[in-house]
Amino acid sequence: MTALDLLDTWPVPHAAAAVLDTQGNTLDSRGDPQRIFPLASVTKLLSAFAFLVALEEEALSLDQSAGPEGSTVHHLLAHTGGYDFSSDAVRAEPGTRRIYSNTGFDVLGKTLESETGIPFAIYLSEAVLQPLGMTGTALEGSPAADAVSSLHDLSLFAAELQHPTLLAGATMERATTVQFPDVDGILPGYGRQKPNDWGLGFEIKDHKSPHWTGTQNSAQTFGHFGQSGTFLWVDPSAGLACVALTDRDFGPWAIDAWTPFNDAVVSDFSA
Repeated sequence: MTALDLLDTWPVPHAAAAVLDTQGNTLDSRGDPQRIFPLASVTKLLSAFAFLVALEEEALSLDQSAGPEGSTVHHLLAHTGGYDFSSDAVRAEPGTRRIYSNTGFDVLGKTLESETGIPFAIYLSEAVLQPLGMTGTALEGSPAADAVSSLHDLSLFAAELQHPTLLAGATMERATTVQFPDVDGILPGYGRQKPNDWGLGFEIKDHKSPHWTGTQNSAQTFGHFGQSGTFLWVDPSAGLACVALTDRDFGPWAIDAWTPFNDAVVSDFSA
């Protein structure tokens, strides 16, 4: 039995997963690679990548005002703008708390639309999805949570995250480095984290415990999970990336299943 055989024990209608090495080669996979799954908040990884492209194209700048008074694009990408999770209520001064916010990503999408005159879904498609050949992926609403995709497509994206072709390496390095360090906050589903580290749209494991990745994943691991029972992580120290998609909402079953699964992935496939 290998790590991916554990998918058969997950209490979900359908699941698909893949493990990739640093060159983007698939080391193992399970499930239908073309089945379309809702991504929920894994959508934020795709949107963040598009925002990073926009930063390089100078359609946006990190210090550009966006969101509540005193907030910037930088704050919103790092979930420190002060917005509530799902409303435009302001819960904190920018930069003082890590309040995970769908609203912040929606505001970023509208800001980019205003600056470029291009609907965000089209910008995402033209800047990220089409160049990577992600033909089964689409944004059907919010930049925060409404993309759909397949294992095949997210494996292409996981390869891009490890060796970016659409971004400068320095941009990707900054995006996966802690922004606004030493800021506390709540990681949805896992409770308060001190600190709750985040990059530019990418969650960073650092020393969070409990966490949705494995206990064997390094502190440098970055990625995201979604309430639709999905996740994508990249562990530079292990030289691995992993994508898992299901069609059962996140809950206690995922908390019980994901950590031993990810530990097995690192154990089985780490160089």
